[in-house]
Amino acid sequence: MRTETETERLEAAVKSLSAFDIGDIDVALVLGSGLKDFANQLTDTLEIPFHDIAHWPMPRVEGHGASLIVGSIGGNRIACLTGRAHLYEGWHPNDVVRPVRTLRVAGVQCFVLTNAAGGLGKSFRPGDLMVLTDHVNQTGMSPLIGPHEEILGPRFPDQSRVYDQELRACLVAADPEVRLGIYVGLLGPSYETPAEVKVLRRAGLHAVGMSTVHEAIALNAMGARIAGVSLITNLAAGIADSPLSHAEVIDTGKQVSARFTKMLMGFCEGIKR
Repeated sequence: MRTETETERLEAAVKSLSAFDIGDIDVALVLGSGLKDFANQLTDTLEIPFHDIAHWPMPRVEGHGASLIVGSIGGNRIACLTGRAHLYEGWHPNDVVRPVRTLRVAGVQCFVLTNAAGGLGKSFRPGDLMVLTDHVNQTGMSPLIGPHEEILGPRFPDQSRVYDQELRACLVAADPEVRLGIYVGLLGPSYETPAEVKVLRRAGLHAVGMSTVHEAIALNAMGARIAGVSLITNLAAGIADSPLSHAEVIDTGKQVSARFTKMLMGFCEGIKR
């Protein structure tokens, strides 16, 4: 039996999405662990469960939603993915990035990728927000592995400017107290050992998590404009005094919800059509 190509899966997903008439989207946001409530800020909303869109994976992690919510902020049309799938759940990289690829094929140009992350510097505190200047993919996997398909972008895409400087400036303008730094994506689901954290810190990295890098790689290859935001929910192993837990991630997300929401609201309102 012939296996579907990723192009065919994306075309089927876009066809599913087109049945809902979401209109032209100015910004698409992927909401990380504990951050899904931002979607409540949208007005005139349309909610589409992931299972209603062909080939979209269903997130299974606490703190993640499983729907696409489309609505308006400040006159701009916004699409929020209230959760994401992760490699550690057993998904293929193509599955993980298929929702954002679908939106890109559907015409969305601007994306904001958010995540919960551990702070690698002693100067970080739980609740800090960090705008990404770059990333390091340490998962050992990529959504570009496999047969080359034209819809996914060039075979060897440049990654010297993955995160858009103008979008980054818009985020900083919306919250001048944000930090700037480099995010490293690991496979998970175990948290890092103190020795691993020491290596990452020596490499000059600032925050560590288990998502985002594959979405950024895929979208960059497809010519999208990308911004990234990490919510520092805890200090990484060897820096923090207590054991790490996912409950801490969710709790910190709730505590910083107002600030996170204000920053993204300002960003969405400031984006020009």
